[in-house]
Amino acid sequence: MDLRPTADQRALQAGTRELLTRRFGRDRLREAVEAPALDRALWRELGAAGFFALRLPEADGGVGLGLPDAVLVFEEAGRVLLPGPLVAGELLAGVVPGVAMGERVVGLCDEGRGGEVLWEHPGDCDELILLEGGADDRGRAFWNAPDWPVLEPVRSIDPLTPLARVTSYPRRAPRSLDVPRLRREAALLTAALQLGSAARTVEMAVEHARRREQFGVRIGSFQAVKHLCAEMLIRVEMARSAVYAASLTERSLPVVGAKLLADEAAVRNARDCLQVHGGMGFTWEADVHLHLKRAWLRVEQWQSGGKAEEALAEELLTGHVGV
Repeated sequence: MDLRPTADQRALQAGTRELLTRRFGRDRLREAVEAPALDRALWRELGAAGFFALRLPEADGGVGLGLPDAVLVFEEAGRVLLPGPLVAGELLAGVVPGVAMGERVVGLCDEGRGGEVLWEHPGDCDELILLEGGADDRGRAFWNAPDWPVLEPVRSIDPLTPLARVTSYPRRAPRSLDVPRLRREAALLTAALQLGSAARTVEMAVEHARRREQFGVRIGSFQAVKHLCAEMLIRVEMARSAVYAASLTERSLPVVGAKLLADEAAVRNARDCLQVHGGMGFTWEADVHLHLKRAWLRVEQWQSGGKAEEALAEELLTGHVGV
């Protein structure tokens, strides 16, 4: 299996990076930290560029690409810590009117096995779809219209991702959606976001090591720093191979493994990046902590670490796994 992106896919990824660098650079990132409300103009621009309609058929106004292409685009979004319910927008384009073009913002929550239901960016969403049912059944999906859920504010660890706990949700007329597929693809796209963040923290660590001096020499010449950066790169490449492979197979078990590896890469790389930066890495002015906080948040989204490990153990014992 050749996991290398094609020339067209590399062009897609490069174009996405150029768009996000131009529209969501560091200055805009820091502005969003202070005022985390969703930038609707940017959201519409993403929609016009095909960000959410990547996998919609061209006959329906989409781009007509596949899941591997969406993974590449989401990897770039993870690099810049682009905020917003990106996964929901990608998965529900063509399901909820206006989402594909960025005109409406939709949220997607998973009740899973009866655990806590957290909704990201609740104040910015126009609609919410709730997935219900455990991993061992087909599940059901409910649309909130016309009643709005009852919410309880939650303090988010990530300053760029407002959260609320859904305490009551209207369950009328379940929508006909493939819930297992939605969960599987949501986990994979979240893994791609984690991968992008992990790759960016490697770059941040290397850039700092090349310019920071101690005792009259650049810290990048220290063996301990070299080892940290090398280990960070290894985690990224392992996670990238797993995420790309899972996007091609679209099977449950590879997605579980990809999410685990991408979560580990994002969290551990952000921690190591902090260590390379030293004391300044812990300051509010540095961006490293933003990557760590977003990584911690995503670990608990769409197949959390504990559940993923349980799923892998189930596969080893029974040969069956659900996502």
